[in-house]
Amino acid sequence: MIRPPALPPALLRSAIVALLAAALAFAPAQAQTVVTITTTIDWTYEEVDGPAAILDRTALDEDAALLDDAALADATDLGATRRYAPAATLATLGPAKARFGPFAVVDAGTARMAGDVTAATPRQFAAMLAAFPALRRIEMIDCPGSLDEEANLILARAIRRAGLETVVPSGGSVRSGAVELWLAGAVRRAAPDAEFGVHSWIDEEGREANDYPADDPVHAEYLGLYRELGMDDARARAFYALTNSTPFDTVRTLTRADMARFVALD
Repeated sequence: MIRPPALPPALLRSAIVALLAAALAFAPAQAQTVVTITTTIDWTYEEVDGPAAILDRTALDEDAALLDDAALADATDLGATRRYAPAATLATLGPAKARFGPFAVVDAGTARMAGDVTAATPRQFAAMLAAFPALRRIEMIDCPGSLDEEANLILARAIRRAGLETVVPSGGSVRSGAVELWLAGAVRRAAPDAEFGVHSWIDEEGREANDYPADDPVHAEYLGLYRELGMDDARARAFYALTNSTPFDTVRTLTRADMARFVALD
């Protein structure tokens, strides 16, 4: 949603001067003074992130059906929870047919991903699928995590519904919330040297997952997602406990073999 700001005092003064100039135009010739006034108005638009922005259908391509009301209903309001791997270094994706936020489409069937997930990323993903409906896989090159965890969970479910293959190639690294995006693949692949980094999420008040009671609904959202992505209840709980055993400001590195304990790899 965007809206123009209220007229600031400086522009109000400019408007008064303009009225005075108009009045002078009708004064007697000997009293007239030629006044030239140029007023430039720079509107500042405020974009509202989060679910409200995603629900604004004017901001989305009509074909972006992946972000429908049913998808949003799946996502509990997580406030400002986020996952982000500290000190991340982003990879260069190279030549691309088109770019959509952290995604670069390299051919008809493949997009590469490097960079953060933000509130805008689900919309960018939807636009990418609308423009390239033959996409079948996402190669995750260097993905540090999410700056907006609610958007990250929406994106994970969208990847799953699209039936995409998620791949961490040789030298690739997915960390924090990006691990959930890799888990969302209908088919998951990872090179032997692929890196997976996990740690706890944190909220805007500095509280981490283990600071919340065990029965808090925020935990159910993650556990439910992991079950949707193919884990049984025991594995979902074990994986969630593993991620939260590492404080937010550090990263625990897992291997392909570690991830294979929780989900099937192809």
